[in-house]
Amino acid sequence: MIKFQYLPRQVVESSGNRWDWALLPLVLAVLVLMAFGARQMAHPYQVGAPLPISLDTLYLPYYLLRTTLRMFIALAASLVFACVFAALAAKVRAAEKVLVPLLDILQSIPILGFLSITVTGFIALFPGNLLGVECAAIFAIFTSQAWNMAFSLYQSLRTVPGELKEASRIFQLSGWQRFWRLELPFAMPQLLWNMMMSMSGGWFFVVASEAISVSNQNIKLPGIGSYIATAIEARDMGAIGWAIAAMAIGILLYDQLFFRPLLAWADKFRFEADGSEAGQSSWLLTLLRRTDKLQTLVRAALRVVERSFSLFRREYDGTSIRARPQPPNELWSRAWDAVIAALVLFAGWRLVNFILGEVGLAEVGHVFVLGIYTLIRVLVLIALAALVWVPVGIWIGMNPRWAERLQALAQLLAAFPANLMFPLAVMFIVHFKLSPNLWLSPLMVLGTQWYILFNVIAGASNIPTELRYASRNLGLKGWLRWKRYLLPAVFPSFVTGAITASGGSWNASIVAEYVSWGDTTLQAQGLGSYIAQMTTAGDFPRIALGIGVMCVFVMGLNHFVWRKLYSLAEDRMHF
Repeated sequence: MIKFQYLPRQVVESSGNRWDWALLPLVLAVLVLMAFGARQMAHPYQVGAPLPISLDTLYLPYYLLRTTLRMFIALAASLVFACVFAALAAKVRAAEKVLVPLLDILQSIPILGFLSITVTGFIALFPGNLLGVECAAIFAIFTSQAWNMAFSLYQSLRTVPGELKEASRIFQLSGWQRFWRLELPFAMPQLLWNMMMSMSGGWFFVVASEAISVSNQNIKLPGIGSYIATAIEARDMGAIGWAIAAMAIGILLYDQLFFRPLLAWADKFRFEADGSEAGQSSWLLTLLRRTDKLQTLVRAALRVVERSFSLFRREYDGTSIRARPQPPNELWSRAWDAVIAALVLFAGWRLVNFILGEVGLAEVGHVFVLGIYTLIRVLVLIALAALVWVPVGIWIGMNPRWAERLQALAQLLAAFPANLMFPLAVMFIVHFKLSPNLWLSPLMVLGTQWYILFNVIAGASNIPTELRYASRNLGLKGWLRWKRYLLPAVFPSFVTGAITASGGSWNASIVAEYVSWGDTTLQAQGLGSYIAQMTTAGDFPRIALGIGVMCVFVMGLNHFVWRKLYSLAEDRMHF
């Protein structure tokens, strides 16, 4: 009798419980769709061959699958890039001097600039195959996702609480162990919110990334972005509406199946002594925790990832080098500064020769004046966005139940492509005879304002529970509560959001200051309009001049404004 009862239980355990069987169809469906989408990305293809895009709504699920798969591949690459960048920039002073300014430059280069440079190389890398064009599109999406995640993780590593750093020293953790066991878990909640924002940023530029021009050929990869581009060319408002509906369904699906379980799981990494505050919940995570075999597979996959990363650890005689702080070598630091200064002087000399030989000083002065116009727009719009979204983000972040309800809606609003608003903006400005210099400006911040909201939500949701109780016990109310408690608590996250929103606004100025709909074109004076005009004319020296001046403005703003605020956040305004 005992033997009879023991064998069935062993069989049940080996085959999984009922929750394993309940989730098995979902897991298999996701794997099958991923495999099907990946297979479609590697079809034979020759540049010039037509890739027809149909406006039939029956093709929308297929287009949604292709676009979503590209975005998740780009998201995975962005996560790896963010980890490498943040670890080097936050821990190696010499690397920080190069990487942070380099990231400022990269986020100010238009996505179309990356695409025009890389698409030919990717096609040459995979001749006769669609995979080359797919890689170019994925790289373009990567450039719309990676910078935000890298800045977020870098800021989190710089603001790890001192008591946690001291604990890692006491336990003699190696540099790798400290990153994997302390710093990355501490940054996880805010990093996940920025991953959601990066996914939405990918949707924002999906039209530019899927409709590619190369060798005088227009290549439209199957996807939602190409569908929207075709609908705009055909002026089919019904098709645009169906595309927006498909986007909403896709965002809702990956919010429920991917981001919401991750946010609920990451709630355990909140830095607080009391975990009584209610966090986010996920029906999928609840079901997964009830499974047996699926949990075993997930743990095995995580162990494989951890061991793969551990290959990069620095080891000596089989023992990990301990993460003891070492005093910097003054001679090495000065030599490195001299190398950087020499490179900057060489680049400046080449730039001066280029300017004098190709465009002239008068053109440079004109472009700098246009840059000042765009700078004023960026600063005013970021300030207005902060006044609106900082209070809203704090309220959402401190109310987990409302965060769950509004999470998918916020992603949809952030993912809404700005070029769908251009027809309405053009008709509105023309009908009421308004000034394009003023009324085209809001289009610049239409997609970038959400960086502020998502980062503030992440910062507010990560406020320790004991700090919330302390504010209630002290009776903080009104402006005093905002000045002494709420604003300092979210200030580091706000600075991260403001940096990425500022860089995104400069990037968006290229399409927001020069807007067309049919035969009507509206133009606002500014650097973005200048780059758009020179791109249309094919004047490459002036395109390079415009992008170079934009990089100068972005780097100057980051160095003299945002970096000062970063230092303030690191020294005084974090918990």
